[in-house]
Formats: sequence, structure tokens, C-alpha cells
Amino acid sequence: MKPLPVIKLLLIILIPIHPLAETLIGGRPSLVLEHEQARLVVDLAGGSFREFRFVDQPLNPLNWNPPASNQTSPMVMGHFLCLDRWGPPSKAEGANGMPYHGEAGKVLWNLDDEVHQPGGMLQARMTATLPMAGLKIDRTVQLAPRSTVALVSETVTNQNALGRPYNMVQHPSIAPPFLQESTIVDANGRKGFAQGGTLPFPETPSFYWPQALNRDGEIVNLRYLTTHHQPNVVSFTIDDPIGWVTAASPNHGLLIGYFWPTKDYPWLDIWRHSAEGKPAARGLEFGTTGLHQPFPILMEKGRIFGRKLFEYLDANQSATKRYATFLLRIPSDFSGVEKLDLTEDRIEVQERQDGKGRSFSISFEGLDIRF
Repeated sequence: MKPLPVIKLLLIILIPIHPLAETLIGGRPSLVLEHEQARLVVDLAGGSFREFRFVDQPLNPLNWNPPASNQTSPMVMGHFLCLDRWGPPSKAEGANGMPYHGEAGKVLWNLDDEVHQPGGMLQARMTATLPMAGLKIDRTVQLAPRSTVALVSETVTNQNALGRPYNMVQHPSIAPPFLQESTIVDANGRKGFAQGGTLPFPETPSFYWPQALNRDGEIVNLRYLTTHHQPNVVSFTIDDPIGWVTAASPNHGLLIGYFWPTKDYPWLDIWRHSAEGKPAARGLEFGTTGLHQPFPILMEKGRIFGRKLFEYLDANQSATKRYATFLLRIPSDFSGVEKLDLTEDRIEVQERQDGKGRSFSISFEGLDIRF
């Protein structure tokens, strides 16, 4: 056997070989991306983002974790993906085994690429196959160096021999202790309606963010979740090119936010849940639909406020959608977010003018966020 040249031998020694960054957390296979600022954890048994927090602060906004009889099986938690649908299957689909919100949170995800650090970037790629839906999902996650901004890109491919409708909704779910009655949710939603109206016109009566109407016709401020959670699911259109939603807990000095291109996700969907008179969960959801119904009803209805309620993938066709998430430290007297702006390498968060109107900036240098 011919010996390796000295230079090649040195390269083998000096260049680290990164193992797959799969680890077990509570007996569950997980991906951990962590640097000196932030820690991001993806649960591979369901693909959920189960943890996103500052390294020096244990509080995790995405700690919503419903009980399960088998804690090692695929399940949804924290921020999960609804695919190929948002909401219930039809009666016939349910009888054939299609789960609520689709299969993406009910299958194992494979960690395909090693975690690597180009320029300090943490990056990983994972895939999942949805057998009943006939879809494949490819996801790339990037955590910016020395920053608390993460970028997620997801490509859905129709592996069926025929085209089909589908929906794709991101379901970030916040829970106590981050979620309190004082936690403030802000967004750039526009015109909205409450789920559960009489079909085929569930959008009547309509309202405008942050207001909603409960079953008694009373105005509810959706920025807060107090003892009464009705209406529990409301959907809003977004008129701006970039949609955004934030949740701020001034008592903890912490804000989590999301932003995305509206062309990818034209709907903002807010879920609210109380238990024993206290806030239990809030879904900061955004996606391709605003109607929480099976496909036959979506197809019959077609559009609400002129916006589509489903998308279509032809045979072997793919669609790519992106979003970003971030963490921000805030003062204890923070009054909420007025607006969110993007520059070439920074997120600019403007506090509400009914507070102190302060500005906060977060760098995402190294991420290619061109929405």
C-alpha cells in the first residue's frame, strides 16, 4: 500500500470530521444546534422545533408538549409542521388513518446532512416522507453565527403519479411559564374571521387585527389571552410583502418572533387555549390556508377575502417555502411591537408608540434572507 503524502495526512488530522448531530433528549432522537448565543433543538420523531432559547436563559417559549402514552413515538410539540393539511381529515380519510393536521408530525424525520460551520454558521438538513399523502419534505435549518436568528427552508415534493391539493401551515405553540396573561402577541394581520361559523360563509362577521368577536358578539383583544379563550381559532389575511408575528413576555425579558414572505404563507392563524381559567397555549400559526376544514369544504369554498384556501402540486412538482425565527431580550416595561423591518443583515423591531417607542436591532449576518 502506497503511503499517503505528508500534506494529505496533515489535512486529515487538522480538518475535523463532524458526526451527525443526532442525540437523545428524554429518549427521543433530536438535532441540537447550539453556539454561544442560542440553542435550537429539533425533535426528529415528528420534526417539531421543541426548544429555542438563549443559552444563558433556561426559559423556552416553545415548551408546549401535550401528554402522550408513548413518549418515544412521533408526536407534535412546540413548533410543528401541519402538512398535507391544516385541521381535520374528511370522515372517510380519518377512517383510513389520516391524522389531524396531516402526517408531518406523526412520522420519523431523517437527519441527512452533517452539521457544519461555514463562517460560523450552524446548518443541518433533514427529510421526511408522508406515506398516505404521497409527499416528501426536505428541510434545511440554519442558525446564524453569534446571533439568535434561524432560517428554515422547506421543499415539498409530490411523489404521486397524479397532481393533488395540499396545505402547509407552520404551528409555533407557546405555553407557560413564558405564556402568561401579560404576554403580548403582535402581528401585521389585517382582515380576519373566527373559525366555526356556518358554512359556506364562515368569514361573516369579519374584523381587523388585533380585534375579534366572540360567540356573544363581544370585542376581544387578541394581543392578550386572559381567562376566556373564545374565539379559540381566528384567521387573518396579510397585506404586506412580509408577514410577521411576535410574542413578548416582559416579565421574563424575552420575545420570540417569526417572519416570512407573504407569497409563501398568505394567512395568519391564531389559536388560543385556556385551562382552569389560565392561559395554557397559543398558536402563532402562519400558512397557505385560513380555513380549518377538510379539503372537500375548502374546494367548495375556494377563497375567503379573495385569498386562496389551498395550493396545488402537480405530479412530481415541488414547492419551496421559507421563514425565519428570532429571539430578542426586552425590558420589563416593553409595550409590544409596532412594526418589524428587515435590512440587508438586520431585523429592526419597533416598539409600540403607546409605550416608549424604542427600537431594537438583531443581526443575522451570514444568513441569506432575501424574501
